[in-house]
Amino acid sequence: MTFNEFKSFVIKEAAALGLADYELYYTASESVNVGAFKHEIKSFESSNSGGVCFRCIVNGRMGYSSSEELSESAARSVVRRAADNASSLESDEVEFLGEGGKSYTEPEKKDHPLPSTEALIKAALDGQEALYAADPSVIDGCGSEAFIMKESIAIVNSKGLDLYYENKASGFVSDAVVSDGNEMSNSYEFKLGDYSKLDIDALAKKAVSDAISRLGASVPSTGVFPVVFSPRAMSSLLATYSSVFSAESARKGLSKFKDCEGTPVASEALTIVDDPFYKESPMPIGFDAEGTPTYKKNVIENGTLITLLYNLKNAAALGKVTTGNASKAGYDSAVGIRPFTMYIAPGECGEDELLKKAENGVYIDFLGGLHAGANVISGDFSLQSKGFLIENGVKTRPVGSFTVAGNFYDLLKQITAVGNEVEYRGFGMTSFASPSVLVEKLSIAGKNE
Repeated sequence: MTFNEFKSFVIKEAAALGLADYELYYTASESVNVGAFKHEIKSFESSNSGGVCFRCIVNGRMGYSSSEELSESAARSVVRRAADNASSLESDEVEFLGEGGKSYTEPEKKDHPLPSTEALIKAALDGQEALYAADPSVIDGCGSEAFIMKESIAIVNSKGLDLYYENKASGFVSDAVVSDGNEMSNSYEFKLGDYSKLDIDALAKKAVSDAISRLGASVPSTGVFPVVFSPRAMSSLLATYSSVFSAESARKGLSKFKDCEGTPVASEALTIVDDPFYKESPMPIGFDAEGTPTYKKNVIENGTLITLLYNLKNAAALGKVTTGNASKAGYDSAVGIRPFTMYIAPGECGEDELLKKAENGVYIDFLGGLHAGANVISGDFSLQSKGFLIENGVKTRPVGSFTVAGNFYDLLKQITAVGNEVEYRGFGMTSFASPSVLVEKLSIAGKNE
């Protein structure tokens, strides 16, 4: 049964039960992933997933029900179960459904064709050969992965919403492992886009070159130093702490940004943007999980917190207007809040200039242990790190086996300069990007002199 046929049965059943406020949310995902290892295909995964979630408001309470099956009997079942669930709930929170009749920005979708399964297999194998050919230091352990994804979303409700979205994306990962006979090092490169324009050799060479540059890493001295975070590292940190910009987190006391809108919370050098139409995003979208139109917004502008991210419920609770950031982790998930593509806006400095400003410090381009070593509520972090020393304003020797410690809220205030090239490395509906940034000082735990 098609979704449109299923939708008709749901609407008919809702009318039969006298439901005045309801919503049907639908997702369908398709993906193919091909992985190569040691010159041969080691993994092949093809999946289709999705389903529907029916929500209805009965006596002010929201009931949920979901199904992976699209059939007439499933349509009757999800409507009746959701109505029963709503009747049994005791929550006093006011619930909302999106209103229809609004204008939406049409996202610019990628028009290139997706590669065939045969092309994915060939790309994965070619990626393996490119890695081994890039340098004699490359050893077994390298991996290459080619993948495609399709995503469909639909939202229909009793308030006039009838929205549909469909998009597709393809990408490639080159994961290099090298050795100098004494130690090993690894790095990866990731690329989204048209396979007919994908330069697998260049991607492999870049990953291998980066891995080689990390060989012979020493442990830096313990102390407090200026730190330059690479785009990759800063994007990881921003992703880890992105929930502090959620109005729901603020309401629940899980973010220190509660009641801070309109006040300085960061360095004037810092602007953080959330953009559902970001040029490099593979999944730009014109509406959120409640059917609200999405738009580009500055979350922090020149150090001032302009807005938190809102969905309908949290906006109403805090006397605000939704920012169109409602989200669902899956078709059967509760409605939450998320950014689309959140990124630090570019500044005016090239990375070489950031290094000169740092003079003597540490350049960090890898952060590990982000889930265990980062406290999202307090903002404190202590993270495994890799990178390079900065000596006399130049990036020099590789360093590793150290931790960087600080507080995310304080770090935002200590950013003294921002690089001019944003690097996007995300994939999916939610992603993060950043240029390099210079932080005035952070604690480095390495070796004691």
